[in-house]
Amino acid sequence: MTLTTELLKLPIVDLSSPDRLSTAATILQACTDHGFFYLVNHGVEEELFQKVFNESKKLFSFPLEEKMKLGRKDHRGYTPLFAESLDPDLAPKGDPKESYYIGPLEEDSAPVKLNQWPSQETLPSWRPTMETFYRKLACAGNKLLRLIALALKLEETFFERMGGLDKPTAYLRLLRYPGELGSADEDVCGASAHSDYGMITLLATDGVQGLQICREKFKQPQVWEDVLHLDGALIINIGDMMERWTNCMFRSTLHRVMPVGQERFSAAFFLDPKHDCLVECLESCCSESSPARFPPILSGDYLKERFRLTYKSNLESIV
Repeated sequence: MTLTTELLKLPIVDLSSPDRLSTAATILQACTDHGFFYLVNHGVEEELFQKVFNESKKLFSFPLEEKMKLGRKDHRGYTPLFAESLDPDLAPKGDPKESYYIGPLEEDSAPVKLNQWPSQETLPSWRPTMETFYRKLACAGNKLLRLIALALKLEETFFERMGGLDKPTAYLRLLRYPGELGSADEDVCGASAHSDYGMITLLATDGVQGLQICREKFKQPQVWEDVLHLDGALIINIGDMMERWTNCMFRSTLHRVMPVGQERFSAAFFLDPKHDCLVECLESCCSESSPARFPPILSGDYLKERFRLTYKSNLESIV
């Protein structure tokens, strides 16, 4: 059984604030209470948001056979409607969404090019727009992680010193949800209830509602709260890996996307450490009365195991 309450008022974090300690305190409160917050003054211009969604709409409007020529390989490229399910028990036929993955941007000298790009003839602005967006989100994410380190009573450069951000595993995922996902009497989700697996997720939306969170993921009945769109803001959420790193001090919150009768576009940026980064309980998050709940594990091993146990495949979590 699920219940839905009124709209949720999330905290707002200003990435440009000179009062870093106060900002870190806001992040601490947000991550322990909600696991979600808004990020403003993050360095991504409104014009770029509009260009990203315009380019995304162009690609998703192509015929299926054209999109399937860019079908997902090595976690890059196009995924069609119903190809994935974040909750196979509730959505055995798959979630009614389509997506496009962009992985870490390769250097010009890289021997193997993994990302798939639409041809310049059909979408001449697509690649430069997405590469610019990717880099700006990566920059905002790295700055945010410095503040998260302060919130956890660590040195600002903690995550860099851990080796988690020099070559992070970051994926940009463009998403489209059709306007109608099912009949009115069906409890159909555009994206089934899930929590993200990694460190943090930075989400941009086109303004269409649909995102909901459940703060108490282990309680029944579940109470779902609608997350408002805030113009110019990114929506940030904590992933399971960060919850593990903080000994469950930070929340990895259950969330889903519900149909609202309108086509919806979003772009999620999943920022994770590189595969050989050691994830172990932070000293500031454990004590004699609250010992570490999880053994140390490499980031890559943790993510691989989570994918295997949950999906028995290589699906990424999405929002």
